[in-house]
Amino acid sequence: MGLFGRKNETTTSSAAAPAGAAATPAAVSPDLAALTGEYAIDPAHTSIGFVARHAMVTNVKGSFTDVAGTLHLDGTDPAGSTASIDVQMASIDTGSADRDGHLKSADFFDTEKYPEMTFRSTKAEALGGDDYRVTGDLTILGTTKPVSIDLEFNGSATDPFGNERVGFEGKAEILRSEWGLTWNAALETGGVLVSDKIKLRFDISAIKSGS
Repeated sequence: MGLFGRKNETTTSSAAAPAGAAATPAAVSPDLAALTGEYAIDPAHTSIGFVARHAMVTNVKGSFTDVAGTLHLDGTDPAGSTASIDVQMASIDTGSADRDGHLKSADFFDTEKYPEMTFRSTKAEALGGDDYRVTGDLTILGTTKPVSIDLEFNGSATDPFGNERVGFEGKAEILRSEWGLTWNAALETGGVLVSDKIKLRFDISAIKSGS
């Protein structure tokens, strides 16, 4: 059962419900309802990454190491859940200092002028099981566009320090050109150096406030 799921089983009785009576709402698992609350993203155990096609033949992966944010989880109704994430763009890491420097430049993220990438959720919904979708406003280079992130709830646990944690992993795809990220170079064999389509990957660990 997912984080925001409701039990499918209801208590049955040999007596039929009165005609015209309203249906009884499905019971909410107390374990799931107990997860309702405010959470702070743990940057030490959270990764927001991306995958871009390079030279039409291979993938380059990168991530941002400076991430902060908050989640409000509603264990009884996913529509009441929200997410707010802030990413420091200068924290980009692709495993190559030269490439990272180029990505920080005005050709790409222009991190001196636009230091942050932000996401603010506008909608949350359950897809069934442990799968959810969060839609929100993604802002890069001062441009804001909607994006939907498909998430899988990985569970909850109390760590050795007494923190109540929840974990999610997610994915989304965007066209970077829609946010003004248009730099490219033509290849002699045809095509371009960097793909327009970017795959986003999320591994999020968050700690319940006051736990």
